[in-house]
Amino acid sequence: MKESIVVSFEITPEELQRLYDGSARSVYTIASDGRSVSFPLRILQPFITRDGIRGAFRIWYEGGHFQSIERLR
Repeated sequence: MKESIVVSFEITPEELQRLYDGSARSVYTIASDGRSVSFPLRILQPFITRDGIRGAFRIWYEGGHFQSIERLR
């Protein structure tokens, strides 16, 4: 069954650079429902701008595996 989780965050360009420099593969955050989640940094690539990444996103997954991501705001 396909499920989703909503996350909101702001990652500055400097923080993104540190993540990539450190070969980070995952982002850890708290979802809107209070769950602690981690997901592959690579799924955020379409949303990276010169200002970093900012906003709320819905991440769709099935069986614990990433399916898609959409920007909510």
